Amino acid sequence: MFQKMKTANVRVVTLLLIVVLSSFAIYKAQKPVLYIIGDSTVKNGSGKGADQLWGWGSVVDAYFDTSRISVINKAIGGRSSRTFITEGRWEEILKTLKKGDYVLMQFGHNDSSPLDDTARARGTIKGIGEEHKDIYNPIRKVNETVYTYGHYMRQFVNEAKAKGAIPIICSPVPRDNFKEGKVARGDKDYGLWAKQVAGQTDAFFIDLNSRIADVYDQMGADAVNKFFPKDHTHTNKDGAVINARLVAAGVQDLARCSLKEYLSKTR
Repeated sequence: MFQKMKTANVRVVTLLLIVVLSSFAIYKAQKPVLYIIGDSTVKNGSGKGADQLWGWGSVVDAYFDTSRISVINKAIGGRSSRTFITEGRWEEILKTLKKGDYVLMQFGHNDSSPLDDTARARGTIKGIGEEHKDIYNPIRKVNETVYTYGHYMRQFVNEAKAKGAIPIICSPVPRDNFKEGKVARGDKDYGLWAKQVAGQTDAFFIDLNSRIADVYDQMGADAVNKFFPKDHTHTNKDGAVINARLVAAGVQDLARCSLKEYLSKTR
């Protein structure tokens, strides 16, 4: 009798353990993911600080409770809104993107490049309309129809929404470019177009360009210049941390955006 009771208890404990482990596995599977996409100002190189250069996406996870949300930085240097799609990088994200995930996007720095040069062929047509141009792409060696910056940004938003994910557009970070004591802003081109696309598609929008520019103006050109060890576009880690902090502040200020629920309480 004692042996039977012992065996029964072992079975009960084993069953409970299976239930607990299964519940934990389901919890992990349902854990939302914050995907970050963009260019080298979001992830520079491997994201490990080579040549002292860092993108804000490589340090922004410090501002989130990563026990409750996964932060995956899929940004890559040198890409525009167009080439992030044509290289298949967006398609790879769509394969795993699920309902309740988030896509935080920032493009624009490379979109002003030529459409069909032999160096990168990564540019987009300026603006947010549906203009397009047929070209021969000398890099991919294919005929390609190139669209506007707004067209590609809408594609990110609409396809993320179709998966049940929540898109958030950031305007591009400003460069180290001061004129008469003020840093140059993007409110006449890509910063403006990013905002307009968010309005068109009902996506969340963080005016990261203005947020950072306001801080740069207060700090002054000499102090800001120390964040840019190589050129006027790419920051060191101190600059990346400032940008990441302002991304998190932008998330916090988004009305009705559930991503703010995952911000770290100790940041």
